[in-house]
Amino acid sequence: MGFFDRFTKSFDDEVQEAVEKIRNMGLGVDGLSASVEDKVVTLTGSAPDMEAKAKVMQLFNEMVDTDNTFNMISIPAPEPKVEPEPVVEEAAETGEQIYEVVSGDTLGGIAKKYYGNANSYMKIFEANRDILDNPNLIKVGQKLRIPE
Repeated sequence: MGFFDRFTKSFDDEVQEAVEKIRNMGLGVDGLSASVEDKVVTLTGSAPDMEAKAKVMQLFNEMVDTDNTFNMISIPAPEPKVEPEPVVEEAAETGEQIYEVVSGDTLGGIAKKYYGNANSYMKIFEANRDILDNPNLIKVGQKLRIPE
């Protein structure tokens, strides 16, 4: 390509050439493409993260002088974090249940689940005085006795 090729290339060719260069950079953007209307460009595709999406936009704007560039590259939603289900065991000799504390639990919340009333938390606290010093301080993984 000579010096004057840049001046004879159409705007659309310039856009497509820039998109091809960016595709070949290995940024992990799937299906990168551009649509052109006058001197307004819309970039589309699917990026692995915000950093890759922003990098494509930066590189494109360095390569092509547009009136406006819309970055419509999508980023997949993160996988939802799945909290483990609380472990509930049956204590054979006493008829009480055993509940394993998970993140976000409170004695009031556990009491509401088992007794239908959060104010019954002291019943659980009293049954677990051997491992609890304060009804407001329970730890993930603790196994609490739930009396009938």
